[in-house]
Amino acid sequence: MTADPARATLIDGKAFAAGLVERVAAASARLESAHGVKPGLAVVIVGEDPASQIYVRNKGETTERAGLRSDIHRLPDSTTQADLLALIAALNADAGIHGILVQLPLPAHIDDAAVLGAIDPDKDVDGFHVVNAGRLAVGLPGLVPCTPLGCLMLLKAELGDLSGLNAVVIGRSNIVGKPMAQLLLGESCTVTVAHSRTRDLPALCRTADILVAAVGRPEMVRGDWIRPGATVIDVGINRVPSRDPVKAAEGKTRLVGDVAFEEAAVVAGRITPVPGGVGPMTIACLLANTYTAACRIAGVAPDPLDA
Repeated sequence: MTADPARATLIDGKAFAAGLVERVAAASARLESAHGVKPGLAVVIVGEDPASQIYVRNKGETTERAGLRSDIHRLPDSTTQADLLALIAALNADAGIHGILVQLPLPAHIDDAAVLGAIDPDKDVDGFHVVNAGRLAVGLPGLVPCTPLGCLMLLKAELGDLSGLNAVVIGRSNIVGKPMAQLLLGESCTVTVAHSRTRDLPALCRTADILVAAVGRPEMVRGDWIRPGATVIDVGINRVPSRDPVKAAEGKTRLVGDVAFEEAAVVAGRITPVPGGVGPMTIACLLANTYTAACRIAGVAPDPLDA
């Protein structure tokens, strides 16, 4: 974190994620030593989408650095849905695999919902299965989507007890918005979920002690939408043209979030940057979920992974 009286404190997600990976590695080593269980993660990718290939490679490298078993299954675009479901069934039955992740997007001829629904909920480390969504909704232990879990970890590390705080979540996706709201409710926040039909969104955002932006629209949230001193979690990762006209003409881009960072940083109390904020937490929480799943499958209480 960095502090400047005239600017918000930066929430260093990269550093927190590195610490979380170290804690997962240590806890996994203890699990293997005491119980003979080495957490195993299987990642399945279908097709040649360049961004997905990079993401999967990063997942595999981080998983191996943490001392977990890493299995990557790369399948061609021509893979049938039946073949993919057969692979998932085999991974469900593999006692050495505790987490299964199918990289999205899938080719158009494959039904995402059918594939995600075929994963054993106890191995669903993405937290997308309807069983895990239901567990989260009613407050039962389950596997939580990685990005909102990472956001919550950052918030608790920065703010401690979140009870009673007003939280506004912009976005209602099943991947981030809805589970984020459920997690904040679980911490006794007062939660409002905003979306494309929300009336007077800027005024609503100004009521938030915690503002989570997860809409995928570059720099949509302006500085004057933010209550002074609020904590801003920017989940967005958007590519926009470079500020340099020459580089922009060459097709060069830069990463920005859903929040206009420079405007927000002089109003907010704390803020996540893009890049280096929420993004690194997603893979770290994937490993944390894999460790948690391995413990639960083995009937062992997981070690706490909070900082």
